[in-house]
This record gives sequence, C-alpha cells and structure tokens, in this order.
Amino acid sequence: MIESILPAAVAAAECFGDAPGATLYPEERAALGETGEARRLEFTTVRHCARRALGALGLPPAPLLPGVRGAPRWPSGVVGSMTHCKGYRAAAVALRSGIRTLGVDAEPHKPLMEGMLEHIALPGERSCLAELVREHPDVCWDRLLFCAKEAVYKAWFPLTQLWLGFDGARVILSPDGTFHARILAPLPPTPAPPMVFEGRWLADHRLLLACAIEPPVV
Repeated sequence: MIESILPAAVAAAECFGDAPGATLYPEERAALGETGEARRLEFTTVRHCARRALGALGLPPAPLLPGVRGAPRWPSGVVGSMTHCKGYRAAAVALRSGIRTLGVDAEPHKPLMEGMLEHIALPGERSCLAELVREHPDVCWDRLLFCAKEAVYKAWFPLTQLWLGFDGARVILSPDGTFHARILAPLPPTPAPPMVFEGRWLADHRLLLACAIEPPVV
C-alpha cells in the first residue's frame, strides 16, 4: 500500500498488525525499557518492517535504536522513516546518495477530535480544507492535514535536529494525491535544510498515509 506514494528509490515494508515471531536486538530491548505489551509489539513490528526494507536495498539487518526525540538512528548512508497507528506499521528507507531525507506517517481515516483542527491548521489551511470538504467529502481532510504535517516534521528533523510545530509549515493538500509544504519556521544557518517539501498521500476506508520528501517526488 505505502509503495504507491513513494519514489522508486525508496524501499518500504508494512504490516497490518503485529508480526508474529518478530524479535528485537538486545540493544533495542534495553532502549525500549519497561513498557506495556501493546507498545512492545508496536516497537518490535515497526523495526521488523524497517529491517525488511533495508534488506530490499541489499543492506544487512541491524539494530535500530531511537535517538533524539525518538527519531530512529539509521545505518550510515541511509535515510528513513517509521510510522505506526492502530492496525498498521510501516517503514521506508533509501540511500542518502539518492535522497536527502524523507518522512512517512500513517493515521486512522477518521476525523480529528473536536477542536483539534484549530491547534494544527493555519487560517489559510483551514480555508483550503473547507473547500476540499465541500468538493470531496469522502476524505477526512482534517486528519489528512495532520498526517501530512507529521510526515513533513519527520523529514525536517533529521536535517536540523530542531522541533517543528504545526504552525512551522504551511501544507497545501491537493485532491490528486499530492501536497506541497513550505517551511515557515526560522532556518538554521548550516547545513541549509530545504524550505519546501513535496509529498504524496493516499486514503482508503481505514487508513491515511503521507510521504514528504526532498528532493521533490518524481
């Protein structure tokens, strides 16, 4: 499913639930620490997906430890992103020589909680969403905006190590399955991160998926 919104240079793997028999490296178990069973299975399965994706690039399996703010630490020369929500786990990876950064996010295909949109959407974004809702009411556009912004943050953070709030990027969703994001937050002096991300999105009756990438999706 997720492959349909990714460039050809990106390898991905997904699970619609937790993978039986998936295991963690000792370092990963230590990093996870004491937690509930649901969180342990989620953490394990998304790393199982990531190792499958790395294998598709011809790379060996390796421990994938959480780093700053929980962002996964990928093997040298690799960029990637993980995502999970109820009933779904996925990971996408690429060689840094071909793609500078990427972010993926999955969300349940249902509306945001009442009042949440005001906290994640800029005024111009809310106007665009209202038009999309009128013309294409079968998509939960508010949740899709949240999904796209999460994907943008996951692509932004590895380049900057800086937090990006919901007001730090303006995202324009298009009904053709694409979106455009412009960074509004102050840019660090070096190394210069992109000011623009391009993305693709997908919706079915259960899930919303988004991928943000730089260079632009082709």
